[in-house]
Amino acid sequence: MRALVQRVSEARVSVDGAVVGEIGAGMLVLVCAMQGDTEAEAERLAAKLARLRIFPDEAGRMNRALRDTGGAALVVSQFTLAADTARGNRPGFSAAAAPEAGERLYEHAADALAREGVPVATGRFGADMQVALVNDGPVTIWMEV
Repeated sequence: MRALVQRVSEARVSVDGAVVGEIGAGMLVLVCAMQGDTEAEAERLAAKLARLRIFPDEAGRMNRALRDTGGAALVVSQFTLAADTARGNRPGFSAAAAPEAGERLYEHAADALAREGVPVATGRFGADMQVALVNDGPVTIWMEV
């Protein structure tokens, strides 16, 4: 699975003008299930997200994890993270999991993160979503598990 993680002071996702997920301080996680991914990868991603030390400690160093800060995660499906831009000018997305598998794994990752003790809000799989955020730092991390 692939994820783009942004440390945020706030984030929300809307569908058709209605907010469907919103958090204060924490992380926005854009998630893409890839072909061949299983629930095991979703659980590894969730565990890594819960323990990812990207929040400042008392000295201002990135030394604290989401669980240490009491922050939340906004998890949004993002199949375009599978983009292959090696040839031409139009990205290909054939490496992304099929929609049924992608939805199942996205939901499994969000549920697994919640089981890690992190408050989780989500977007809506397959919907045309608008995501608003205030990137804190800015801190943006690319992950692949």
